[in-house]
Amino acid sequence: MGFSQALSGLNAASKNLDVMGNNIANAQTIGYKSASMQFADVYAGAKVGLGVSVAGVQQNFKDGNLEATGRNLDLAISGGGFLRFDQGEQIVYARNGQLTMTPDGYLENAQGGRLTGYPGAAGNGGQVQQLNIPAAGLPAKATGELKATLNLDATLPSLDPAAFDPLKSSTYSYANGATVFDSQGTPQTLTLYFIKTEVNTWEVKTARATPAGQEFSPDTTQLTFDSNGLLAGSTAIRTAEDGTVTTGPLQTPYDTTPISFALTNGANDMSFKLNVAGSTQFANEFELGSLNQDGFTSGSLVGISVDKKGQIIGNYSNERTQVLGTIAMANFRNPEGLTPVGGGWAESSDSGQALIGEAGTGLFGDIEAGVVETSNVDLTKELVALIIAQRNFQANAQTIKLQDEVLQQAVNLR
Repeated sequence: MGFSQALSGLNAASKNLDVMGNNIANAQTIGYKSASMQFADVYAGAKVGLGVSVAGVQQNFKDGNLEATGRNLDLAISGGGFLRFDQGEQIVYARNGQLTMTPDGYLENAQGGRLTGYPGAAGNGGQVQQLNIPAAGLPAKATGELKATLNLDATLPSLDPAAFDPLKSSTYSYANGATVFDSQGTPQTLTLYFIKTEVNTWEVKTARATPAGQEFSPDTTQLTFDSNGLLAGSTAIRTAEDGTVTTGPLQTPYDTTPISFALTNGANDMSFKLNVAGSTQFANEFELGSLNQDGFTSGSLVGISVDKKGQIIGNYSNERTQVLGTIAMANFRNPEGLTPVGGGWAESSDSGQALIGEAGTGLFGDIEAGVVETSNVDLTKELVALIIAQRNFQANAQTIKLQDEVLQQAVNLR
């Protein structure tokens, strides 16, 4: 028996205690992955072993539990993959998605690493870069299309369109209001007048409210229905300033027709499409099924949220949303080969190159917002293993003590 075997055992047991102690110390660390020591016996051309060596430290990448925090910038990964952070001198991969926004709009972790991703919406790809949330608000957007789905009563009598007078309800069949937006984001209040001109044929006249009264668009939409009450086509009718009327061709199947207004408030003149696709003419009362348009006023950024695809969505004061970027995910052929660094891991030759993609595709799990991934350390298991490791250390120390006693007895032989 030699001292070297016991000394190697003491050294290995000490390092094992270090690993276990680190696990226990990080039992509450968000995104931490437990580790375990791997040992190997040592031989050198003889059947008598020379002790034990430390073969390596094995990391356990089993998912931790997800714990709700309710904070939008707390992110976790449900499934495989890592978040990718740019720390300037190196790229760090982490499971801890506790983020804060810097004054200049970057999303950083506690180590100062900036979250990386793609500048557009999910599925568009592009160059991976540091994600930045612009402080600028959402500019106003002029209405490009007004959509309405309705039923026009087929039993109503026909009216003479030439006798139309918005002040006399007997000269039109229905009237319905709508709001659109000009290029400066100013809401413009419209009234749509529906006039049944003959069997299966209707005209739609559009007026804009002004301080001086109603201003009518020079554009009129003529709707044609078939014998089954379904919309068969549309015709654009335009009345010029000199009174000249130009009638366009019948669009079949139905196509959108243009509506325009000249503005004097400094905004661009309005021009949008009227879309009544899906409308019907049945023997029922007038019914408006849906009414919406795609314009909006300007808005300031009031918050951000993250969806399962990793899309960072800006929420604005005008109740609109916009995708500001998409988080880039990373994974590896051999995650256990990653090199641990502060707050995460770094790529190594053992792990292979990072595979970059988007959440919810291929090797990458979903992004969960408002939750964090807790440490996967099993504290009960670690404490039991710690007792065993302590006994192992004591046993190797006892071996040295016995070897010392044997050596002392040999020295004392006369």
